[in-house]
Amino acid sequence: MIMKPTTFFSASVALLMFQCLPVLSVAQDFDFFYFVQQWPGAYCDSRQRCCYPKTGKPTADFGIHGLWPNYKNGGYPSNCDRDSVFDESQIEDLLPQLQKLWPTLSCPSGDGVKFWTHEWEKHGTCSESEMDQHDYFVAALKLKEKANLLQILKSAGIRPDDGFYEVESIVEAIKEGTGFRPGMECNVDSSRNSQLYQVYMCVDTSGTEFIECPILPKGRCGSSIQFPRF
Repeated sequence: MIMKPTTFFSASVALLMFQCLPVLSVAQDFDFFYFVQQWPGAYCDSRQRCCYPKTGKPTADFGIHGLWPNYKNGGYPSNCDRDSVFDESQIEDLLPQLQKLWPTLSCPSGDGVKFWTHEWEKHGTCSESEMDQHDYFVAALKLKEKANLLQILKSAGIRPDDGFYEVESIVEAIKEGTGFRPGMECNVDSSRNSQLYQVYMCVDTSGTEFIECPILPKGRCGSSIQFPRF
């Protein structure tokens, strides 16, 4: 069958529009954020190498890992705008806070820029419909202030003392302290101990308010996990 020119043109345009749709939706649409904080003691226990940043050993506190746009079906967008590269000059006023609250532990020792570059370009660019680069990092820092996990857990008698605690006790303590049920991620150290590694809180698309998680990550935690020293 010979396709008429007009029919061929229409089909080609439709195909082109269809191919462009995923790019547009990935760049602009998401359902919520995961705000993820990690415990440095567990990071260092589970890695072959753990290096303190050039500014020195971070304080024994949960550090920000990232603010990640997500979909309710469990998927997530990534690297949504390859033209929007990380620009340190845009967050120069935030550097002291970022070095303290969003430290890098990867090797070799760094100043955090590589870590923040990765987080912005992979995750932050997918939230540009809501915030620019400066706003993105400000949002994460403010969320960290709202969810002081270490203080919440200490108030519940849960301390980073190498002791073992029931996962549900940790979850309930954080829920009591923040108003929302968190997601938990654990790792396994060289002694095969399941450890408290990362805590996921869900945030609305404005990046400002905690919400109930539409879906919780599967953290593979045991019923009782270690809260390692750092």
